[in-house]
Amino acid sequence: MGLCLAPALLLLLLLLGSPGSAGRNRCLDAAEACTADARCERLRTEYVAQCLGRVGAGGCPRARCRRALRRFFARGPPVLTHALLFCPCATAACAERRRQTFVPACAFAGPGPAPPSCLAPLDACEHSRICGPRLLAFQASCSPAPSAPDRCLQDEAPRCLRAYAGLVGTAVTPNYVDNASARVAPWCDCGASGNRREECEAFRGLFTRNRCLDGAIQAFDSGWPPILQNQPDVRQDPEHSLLQVSSADGLLVAESLLSVLFVLALQPLL
Repeated sequence: MGLCLAPALLLLLLLLGSPGSAGRNRCLDAAEACTADARCERLRTEYVAQCLGRVGAGGCPRARCRRALRRFFARGPPVLTHALLFCPCATAACAERRRQTFVPACAFAGPGPAPPSCLAPLDACEHSRICGPRLLAFQASCSPAPSAPDRCLQDEAPRCLRAYAGLVGTAVTPNYVDNASARVAPWCDCGASGNRREECEAFRGLFTRNRCLDGAIQAFDSGWPPILQNQPDVRQDPEHSLLQVSSADGLLVAESLLSVLFVLALQPLL
């Protein structure tokens, strides 16, 4: 039973937070702002429901999950969707919440326990009418300035982040690789790339050795959207009762999102 419930309950606990995670948590601010916006919350609930679904023996509907994620970024308010994706973290608990936001067990990781060669998602992306143009846009938007190879244009940072967000939900969906840093990469490595090792490393390096992308993510904190800077503390405001859970449970999520997660968590038992 524990194995069946683990993915849904893990995400549920991360959305709820914990008593020790109180304080200035930018990822929590972003989640609360999304919950307060009808369109953002509806689209987020949709991708959570799709990505926590089950197909066959323990599988997940990866194609539907990724399609819902693309819809989230295409139709959701960018100021809120990007805040969820790039919220800065100072603690491991915050960083783990950020890493789990887009249900990586389905959207990010593959069906096997070990990551595949990066050549597999790269080849799939290059032959996809959705992923291919987005990867090209990411390469163009997150590269050093032609006139200054050692520098990145500061005013290009928002464009770089938009291009990165456009890859979420594609064959090369990237994510944060751990809860100790802001490093990102697709679910792949180059250990079995044969005579295409150089090509493989170059592709993975677009995420793991990209100073422009790293700088854009780090700069997102200093440009934290004004709509989120004074986010009310709904934990202390009785007017937000629909968003509250007991203090023993810690942080807040939308009532509708909780309902979806509980139903999906119990599906294997029904």
